[in-house]
Amino acid sequence: MSGTNPGGHNRTPSPWQARARLTAVAGGTNRWLVLAVLCVSLVLVALDATILHVAVPAVTEDLRPGAIELLWIVDAYPLVCASLLILFGTLGDRVGRRRILLLGYGLFGVASAIAAFADNASVLIAARALLGIGGAMIMPATLSILRQVFPDRRERALAIGIWTAVAAIGAASGPVLGGFLVQHYWWGSVFLINIPLMALILPVGRWLLPESRGASDGPWDVLGALTAAAGVLGVVLGVKRAGAGQNLLDLKALVPLLLGAALLVLFVRRQKRRAHPLIDMRMFSRATFTTSVGCIVLAMLALVGLELLAVQYLQLVLHLSPLETGLRLLPLTFAAMAAGATGSYTLHRVGPRTMVSLGFVLTALAVLLLTLMGLHDRPVLLTAGFVLLGFGLQTTLFAAYESMLSEAPVEAAGGAAAIGETSYQLGAGMGIALLGSVMNAAYAPGLADVAGVPADQAAGAAHSLGEAYAIAGHLGGAAGDALYTAARTSFVYGLHVTLVVSAGLLLAGAVMALKLPKAMECAADADGADAPGPGPGQAQPKSPVAGPKIPAPAKPDHAPVPGRPA
Repeated sequence: MSGTNPGGHNRTPSPWQARARLTAVAGGTNRWLVLAVLCVSLVLVALDATILHVAVPAVTEDLRPGAIELLWIVDAYPLVCASLLILFGTLGDRVGRRRILLLGYGLFGVASAIAAFADNASVLIAARALLGIGGAMIMPATLSILRQVFPDRRERALAIGIWTAVAAIGAASGPVLGGFLVQHYWWGSVFLINIPLMALILPVGRWLLPESRGASDGPWDVLGALTAAAGVLGVVLGVKRAGAGQNLLDLKALVPLLLGAALLVLFVRRQKRRAHPLIDMRMFSRATFTTSVGCIVLAMLALVGLELLAVQYLQLVLHLSPLETGLRLLPLTFAAMAAGATGSYTLHRVGPRTMVSLGFVLTALAVLLLTLMGLHDRPVLLTAGFVLLGFGLQTTLFAAYESMLSEAPVEAAGGAAAIGETSYQLGAGMGIALLGSVMNAAYAPGLADVAGVPADQAAGAAHSLGEAYAIAGHLGGAAGDALYTAARTSFVYGLHVTLVVSAGLLLAGAVMALKLPKAMECAADADGADAPGPGPGQAQPKSPVAGPKIPAPAKPDHAPVPGRPA
């Protein structure tokens, strides 16, 4: 018999067996074990995005990279990861999300070993790029599998709350864990921690995770996937270069940005023409989906830009160590965990519109509170501000991700997850570029006329606070002291201006969120994600075409939501 060996043991499950396995997991208690595996995956990916930051000085001292090499050591991972999310997200819909996820695990472990023992900058850059490929395979697969195994929207909301809280833990724990490891071991240890976890999660994931696929009609658009990858890479690279202090009109930032934008326009036009697109652009015609994506971009724009400025403030103005800086940011992490843990209940009670708007308003209030920061440490104020910031932003991200994922058809979950994660990465890059530019514009004028400081030295000090400190130390005497004081004062002033601009953007996000649905719709999915699979000899149902959902006269899978018509 096909698919069995002489002993009668099944070698490869048939499509109906695979679907039955998925349905069993989705409907039983094992779905929470699946969530645990997916959360461990996400922790590793989020951790690697930030853990290297505190190890940069040690890497510089050991490998002696040039300025360009150092930039690529830091940026290779997020750039490669962001550019390949759509490619691997849509490929997972075609060949199997579990398969892509397991391959990502393996690649992530191998790349971590190469990075840990790299003996020169080129090897470390290549390893970081491989880590980015592994991360791009893991991130959309975790979210699309979560969408598949939790067909019930209320349970899915709880799962996404846990998922987003874990992401916050991973990202915020990076500097703390990295600072500890670098302080007690060597910089390569920040990568070694991935290897035992991947060695454990790979066999567990292979045994526990269900395989799932989306629409598989027609060929996979390889050219379209590569066009999207190149387009996202160009946009993110241009935005990052603009955020690194280069003028947006500088050719090094402008050329990749324009080229990337042109490629993305071509990608969208190509998808609209194809009978079997990678991403059905009709999803963007739904106000809920488009608004959710926009809210993710704005929330990440605020989060990453503000975290970067907060780290600089804590280290360069208050002179805290990297480990102390990471510990000071822990209240933000704990508040984000609380928001994720209570997100499902809140979303059910107040609905997406109120929840996302409230999250943006809370974050704006936190940002305005932080304008009271000055030249001296105020730990109570900082803690209160970080708690509000973490809770508000996580509330926004949770509700936006849940609304976006629930709006997308289940057969397009990989593509929708890739769009969400790409928006996440674009928002992060734009935050560094935009808020960094505002900061520089407000900081530099304060150093233009410092007594006793030559014009060329003042121009160098205007590049960054760290450079100003170095120049002040070189000058010494009264001129050095004056430059040091002026640089600190200008930095705090620039920080205040940036926080006010950020608050304005967050309030604009609160207004944007008014386009989201008022109530959380909990009717059974029209895509039949929770329907039992066909048995032996039965025809496999054809995946519906992704498009605007038509309300079905189906029986609700829950009791009516209080305060909402049944």
